Parts: sequence; structure tokens; C-alpha cells
Amino acid sequence: MVNHQTVEESTTHLSAEDLAALRENLHEQRLFRQEQLRLLGGPATSRAEDRLRQRAAAQIEVRVKLAASARMVLTDVEAALTRMNEGSYGACRLCRRPIERERLMIVPQARYCARCQQVKEAQP
Repeated sequence: MVNHQTVEESTTHLSAEDLAALRENLHEQRLFRQEQLRLLGGPATSRAEDRLRQRAAAQIEVRVKLAASARMVLTDVEAALTRMNEGSYGACRLCRRPIERERLMIVPQARYCARCQQVKEAQP
């Protein structure tokens, strides 16, 4: 169950317009990643492309990595939309402080404030 008072306090740094813009950005990212995954997972469009794929293992590896990256970003975007719907969007998942508005405007799916993100990235 979500404590809406805590959530409202944690997102007061974002205006209604900010949240609307961020939600739209996340929806656009979700559509882009879904289409990217569809194209990366789809069959070759021509025999020439199929022959190139068979000859170049590096190309296959790139496609696999792109698909993995797209799936990871899509998961983050969908999680951010869920947090918006639940009312917990904009709160750091570690320290529970508000994530900086500027950070959310650049990375709307951010789960952590800049400080906690640095701590997580420094961990082996």
C-alpha cells in the first residue's frame, strides 16, 4: 500500500507540467524500445542481409547486445511509469529523498538520486 502523503512530499519538486512531460517522454521511450525489439528480433528482410548475418558473427553480437540494452531500458521505463501510477515517482529507491528535477528531466526513468547512483556504480 502506498503512503500518498509521503509520496506527495517526495514529488513536490516536480510540477504537474513536469510530470506530464516526463510521462509523455517515458511513453515515447517505451514505444521506441518496443519497436526496436520488434525489428531486432524479426526475420531478415532479404537474402543478402541473411548472408551478411551468417558471415559476420560480430553483427549478430551487436544485435544481441542492442536487444539486451533495449530490453533493459524498456524495463526501466515501464518501472518508472508504474512508480508514476503508484505515486512513488521521483523518490530515490535507496535514500528516499527526492531525485533532482534536472536529473529526471534528463533521465526520466532514474531510480536513484545522483549521489546514490554514484554509490551503486562504485560498487564492484
